Amino acid sequence: MADLRERRHELRAGIVGDAGAARQRALGKRTARERLDLLLDEDSFLEVDMYRRRPGGPYTDGVVAGSGTIDGRQVYVYAQDFTISGGSLGEAHASKIHKVMDLAMSTGSPIIGLNDSGGARIQEGVMALNGYGGIFRRQVESSGVIPQISVVLGPCAGGAAYSPALADFTFMVRDVAKMYLTGPDVVASVTGEQVSHDELGGADVHGQRSGVATFIHDDEESCLADVRYLVSLLPRNNLQPPPSLGPCGATTDDRPLLADIVPAESNKPYDMRDVIAEVVDDGEFLELHAAWAANVICALARIDGEVVGVVGNQPIAFAGVLDSTASQKAARFVRLCDAFGIPLVTLVDVPGFLPGTDQEHGGAIRHGAKLLYAYCEATVPRVQVILRKAYGGAYIVMDSRSIGADLSFAWPTNEIAVMGAEGAVNIIHRKRVAAADDPLALRAELVAEYRDELMHPYYAAERGLVDEVIDPAQTRAVLARALLSLRDKRRVLPQRKHGNVPL
Repeated sequence: MADLRERRHELRAGIVGDAGAARQRALGKRTARERLDLLLDEDSFLEVDMYRRRPGGPYTDGVVAGSGTIDGRQVYVYAQDFTISGGSLGEAHASKIHKVMDLAMSTGSPIIGLNDSGGARIQEGVMALNGYGGIFRRQVESSGVIPQISVVLGPCAGGAAYSPALADFTFMVRDVAKMYLTGPDVVASVTGEQVSHDELGGADVHGQRSGVATFIHDDEESCLADVRYLVSLLPRNNLQPPPSLGPCGATTDDRPLLADIVPAESNKPYDMRDVIAEVVDDGEFLELHAAWAANVICALARIDGEVVGVVGNQPIAFAGVLDSTASQKAARFVRLCDAFGIPLVTLVDVPGFLPGTDQEHGGAIRHGAKLLYAYCEATVPRVQVILRKAYGGAYIVMDSRSIGADLSFAWPTNEIAVMGAEGAVNIIHRKRVAAADDPLALRAELVAEYRDELMHPYYAAERGLVDEVIDPAQTRAVLARALLSLRDKRRVLPQRKHGNVPL
């Protein structure tokens, strides 16, 4: 036994060695085992296949794999070790990842991958590519069954980049994380374009432009701390509920500040995040894709101790209008929440879809249909709150009663209509206004008349499309009571192999 303990200690220490650890730190990175120490509860890691290697190669074959706990809840993990063959993936390396993915699936536990790899091991040829294929197939089979979290802490190039893309959540760390299908040298040789690794596939590129990265961090410590926080908001699998902290008095909690945050004038901007902070427990929420498609907010939070997914238009970014990227972002989030039994709260203040040839030619209809499809298909509890304007097709798409919202509430400042009063009058009364002696006066009169008849705050409620017009201060309490009433909701969809999402 003493020999075994000594051998294991020497093996762990010798795999990386002082020189390997020094090289990692010189690159601003930690070693694979140091990362696992930050991620997992102390002394909870159970390693598998420590002695696995290719013939004549080093032990572990460049990846540390096993299981552990986060706040006492089991997860499976693998951490690629860049100090061994650049973390490159070969047959033995892949088999270890396959093993923990299979164990995660069979036990119904989240899987977390810490990526730091130069890509496929060229020396092993097609077997390395076969290893990646096995990872991707398992990710697809696990999708919607167990949470999949990918953390990019170094290079993630070539086919390896598809693993973070298939995950439910992808974290990246600035300066050290790089993710692309073809590197700068290939880009330069094919297109003549000169671009750096960071400009091509750095964290900010994927956080702001491509939308591949869900969360961006400045360092590994804060990144892995947020991974732990995310796990605290997720169920272990699709058959278990998200972890509950128990009621905290939200059902009677008035928030008068809400009326001050949101201006009554529909064209004045405000930050929807301030509204969310007032509505959720302790003002805490985890925003996904914060820098990408900023005109819509997607966040995980708690209301009265229960996990919820919040979707909200963001008036300080393009007036909260929906466009192609915002539709894609929200649609993926809605499907994520539905897959893992997380109730949805939709906060609506939307002037419509963004007009323009770029949007229409770029597939705005198709992308908007993704969000429509996601909401229509969702069977979790769904509660809508209309704060101010909700115009046209964007009103329908933002979880209206007509597409299946269970409960819909509106503030007294709500305006639900096909379009704004000014635009409606311009279309309906165009000839009459043009022929008037005083077109401006008549137009103002007709706008006021349209508002009074079709856009007053009780119009939708009178027709059963809004359940209640509520005091803004009562929003948190109303949401808490609404979600409580829907807790045992059950809806069975028609039997089919799968629907055809407008991808």
